[in-house]
Amino acid sequence: MTEQANPIIRLKGVRKTFNRHVVLEDLDLDIQRGETTVVIGPSGCGKTVLLKHIVALLRPDKGKVFFDGVDITHLSERQLVPIRSRIGFLFQSNALFDSMTVAENIHFPLIEHKILSKQELQHRCSRVLRLVGLDGLQERMPEELSGGQKKRVALARAVALNPEVILYDEPTTGLDPIRADLINELILKLQTELRTTALVVTHDMDSARKVADRIVMLYNGRILADTTPDGLREITNDVVVRFVDGQATPEELNELRYGHTVEGNDHDRKET
Repeated sequence: MTEQANPIIRLKGVRKTFNRHVVLEDLDLDIQRGETTVVIGPSGCGKTVLLKHIVALLRPDKGKVFFDGVDITHLSERQLVPIRSRIGFLFQSNALFDSMTVAENIHFPLIEHKILSKQELQHRCSRVLRLVGLDGLQERMPEELSGGQKKRVALARAVALNPEVILYDEPTTGLDPIRADLINELILKLQTELRTTALVVTHDMDSARKVADRIVMLYNGRILADTTPDGLREITNDVVVRFVDGQATPEELNELRYGHTVEGNDHDRKET
């Protein structure tokens, strides 16, 4: 896709390695305001690493990361506070505090940023829980919630600060198809009602097609495809086609048949 002048997020020449393993290789990526961009790709291709660079939980070995035109690559933790307050992050594991109630989990980022009175905290908590259909569960503990409810509480917490951007790390992982579709509907709802920009990392192609304005595929640390959901069907690259259709490669099938690892096959590396 063509580069636009004023993206909300921009990565320029970003390279990241772990123990000499290249995860991101000279990556250039613009995320446009008000759109939902979905990043797909095999495990270990750098999807979660990409998200962590956007909130500076990881720093690039080379290249730069910009948020709303500001180079955040080398900002201190203190300087990053106002930037991070504009970004909501839905973690794959939900990352709820087990010892806190639903309300306390949602209050946490608000208190951390030292905003709102007690009454305002309660009002904001009710508002974001209504957004995800869970108002009334404020006093529940995480252990009392279903998997889908935990995901929705985590999403309510992610939007508590009224972020401009929401990052979703595998939002439908571990959910049954009905609960997964509910999360997809919430992603669409939040983009419409809160006018947010969304960046979604997922393996779930049904989810990707439903929520995306744009789909980007990472492979070996680089962008292999950048298109619309409809345009994805037109791509003939064998790697893209196999991933989208969920087909194993001949090398992977031979690993099962002959019981040994094929040199160079990296599809089963743990996601980083």
